[in-house]
Order: sequence, then C-alpha cells, then structure tokens
Amino acid sequence: MKIAVLGTGEVGRRLATKLVSLGHEVTMGSRTADNPEAAKWAEEHGGGSAGGTGGGASGGTASGSAAHGTFADAATPAELVVNATGGLVSLAVLESVGADGLRGKVLVDVSNGLDFSEGFPPKVVTPDGGSVAEQLQKAFPEARVVKTLNTMTNTVMVDPGRVPGHHNVFLSGDDEDAKAVVAELLGAFGWASDRIIDLGDLSSARATEQLLPLWLRLYGKFGTGDFNFAVVTAPGV
Repeated sequence: MKIAVLGTGEVGRRLATKLVSLGHEVTMGSRTADNPEAAKWAEEHGGGSAGGTGGGASGGTASGSAAHGTFADAATPAELVVNATGGLVSLAVLESVGADGLRGKVLVDVSNGLDFSEGFPPKVVTPDGGSVAEQLQKAFPEARVVKTLNTMTNTVMVDPGRVPGHHNVFLSGDDEDAKAVVAELLGAFGWASDRIIDLGDLSSARATEQLLPLWLRLYGKFGTGDFNFAVVTAPGV
C-alpha cells in the first residue's frame, strides 16, 4: 500500500521503518518539506522528497520505498494514514492535510494526549471528556479512524516477540472494514490474531488512552518500556 506516516518522532520513525520492510510505499510527513529528521530517515531507507513543488521521486529499498514531505504531501496520495504525532497537536496536523486528503481513508491513530508541561509523568488530556481518536473522527467524519498500538512502547508495537508470553493489542473503531485492514497490518507486525482484542466502537478508545497513567507508572517502576498488558480470561471465555 501507499502509506503516510505523520510524525517524525521515535514512534513515527519506528512504524515507518517497519512498514518499508514489509514492502509498502511509505512517505513520512512533517510540518515542512525539508524536515531534517524526515529527510534523514528517507535517506537511510533509500528515499527522497515527495510532493511539494514536484520534488524528487521516492527511492526504494530492497523491500518497500521511502520518501518524505509535508503532512499533506504524505497523506493526500496515500491509501492509509498513520497518525504518529503527539495527541495534543494531532487535530492541527490533520487540519493541515484537509478533509479531501483524508476522505474515505483508514486513519490509524496511535497517539495519546500527553501534557508534559508540568514534567514527568505527564497528564493525560481527554478532549471534551472523550479521546483523541474521537476528536479526530468528529473533525473528519469521512475518514475511517481506528485506534490501536497506543498502550505500549514503539519497539513492542512492531516486534511483539520482544515481550515473551501472552500479551495484547487493542482495536477501537466504528468501521468494521477499516478495523479488518488494521488487524491485517498488525498481523504483519507479528501480532497473532488471538492477541488482538477488538474493543468495539471508537468510544472504547477512551479506555485505552486512559490506560496511559498506569503505563507511565510502570515505566517509571521498571525503567524500561519492554513490557505490555495482558488480558487473561477464565477457561471458556
């Protein structure tokens, strides 16, 4: 697929790199077409610039291909968009893309509304008492928002075997077909189908976003993000 990864931080780079390795055409989006982190990532994976003023064609790796550009450059031609920006700025980022660039597309939201203004651990912000995912869906009703991967560190997102044993990833979304697309992508990341828990409609993203205070406390306790949450049920459930 043609996939846009919006965000040049550690999460965005990790996801984009994994997607390229799986053979996808990935464009990393940022505020400016010459973002140094995005340019460095694209160069490391054999790519170049995209969109903008008709910039260079994206280069390829042995698997997929890598390119970079503005948020709009990345998202507009994409078939699937990954929001890996900070949850407090995600709405503004997607507004810079515009409704036309998101219409009908699966929008995978891995963000959390974390406010670090008072230090660590950050406060978790819930827009209008809901979730970042719901905020984005309300602003772009013709996008198909799916919340996932926001309850773990980025290395575990793309390599669940990093944490041994049984543990889970969650899905939330109003569009069943969109969730199926994302579940298939999670499977390519290494998540077995019995590890993927569909929590239902997008309002369930409130629960996973509000799981972050516990995750942050555990991170402080262990000094590492190499852990994850597991749901263990009684026999027959």
